[in-house]
Amino acid sequence: MIELLGYRDDIATLFAAANIVTLPSYREGLPKVLVEAAACGRAVVTTDVPGCRDAIDPDITGFLVPVRDAKALANQLQVLIEDPALRSRMGMAGRELALRAFSIEKIVEQHLDVYGQLERIV
Repeated sequence: MIELLGYRDDIATLFAAANIVTLPSYREGLPKVLVEAAACGRAVVTTDVPGCRDAIDPDITGFLVPVRDAKALANQLQVLIEDPALRSRMGMAGRELALRAFSIEKIVEQHLDVYGQLERIV
């Protein structure tokens, strides 16, 4: 069953009640929802496009599926639905990824590095 919830401002509550987060997309920047899913320790299924693929460690924190491949998406979701231990491992690995790669300190460091590189060019 799929239930469309509309606009929500309580994502942390939704993630706490969820086991899996999926974002089938055609094109993204770095999707905040996948970073939030990782931070909440949720396994992810998303499409193999720039941005989405950068938000996970494939086969470690979640699965990548081809764009517009509903069958592959359903199959990977089914794998996670049927394997709670795998879901848990991927969720824990996602939390570690979020802390390592997406913490505010890491993001600030990356921005400062870009500014430093631009400063050397000018």
